[in-house]
Amino acid sequence: MKGIFIMVDGLDASGKSLIINTFKDWSFSKKLKVFVLKDYCTEHKDLPEAEEIKDFDVIISNEPTDALVGKAIRDELIKQNSRDYSASTIAQAFSLDREILYKRVIIPALKQNKIVFQDRGVVSTFVYQPVQEHIPLNELIKLPGNRLALEYAPNLLILTKVSPEVVMERIEKKGMSSATIFTNLLFQRKISERYNSIWLRELFERFGTKIVYISTEPPATEEDTKKKAIEILEEFLKSSGRNL
Repeated sequence: MKGIFIMVDGLDASGKSLIINTFKDWSFSKKLKVFVLKDYCTEHKDLPEAEEIKDFDVIISNEPTDALVGKAIRDELIKQNSRDYSASTIAQAFSLDREILYKRVIIPALKQNKIVFQDRGVVSTFVYQPVQEHIPLNELIKLPGNRLALEYAPNLLILTKVSPEVVMERIEKKGMSSATIFTNLLFQRKISERYNSIWLRELFERFGTKIVYISTEPPATEEDTKKKAIEILEEFLKSSGRNL
């Protein structure tokens, strides 16, 4: 793998998007050409082919995607409705969305020596679905998209740390408390434990991933989070021999 793959994951409303947007702004400040997957999906209702990203330096990616299987996940499977899709169905859908994303975008980008910043990923599956219905971790790892994601595990994984009570306050303030089947305090408490677990850290370290944590717990401000994110990014790129 020639490129650099950096993933940000954590609780809902924990500052992931703020960090990703900070990395996007940092990329622009370095005069790098940035491809934003979400914008492409919104415009084209599809994911790009490798040829369409070849002239960019940085890819801003996200899971689930906003096209094809990812759109179905967002608009149907995890949306608050009365249809109650099983954790197994959701896990398989995420795996398929992930497999398409990696084959169409992530793997080509890394082979083209690009920097990829991604909001959420296979980490979320390993955290969420076992809480939803107690699916064994080894069953999730066996799914094709998840196996592929571990083969191309992120070089750097940034996990946000904040209390479930704070994220629920943020979610309710934004009027998003009914946005997905996961936005309730009990569920957030359970997945918080998994994000902070030793087993999760050790799992990704086995695949060569460096893991760091950013606390967005008050009194930390958005500016504090941005500053910390840039410090982590630049230190990591320097240690990787990728000075910009």
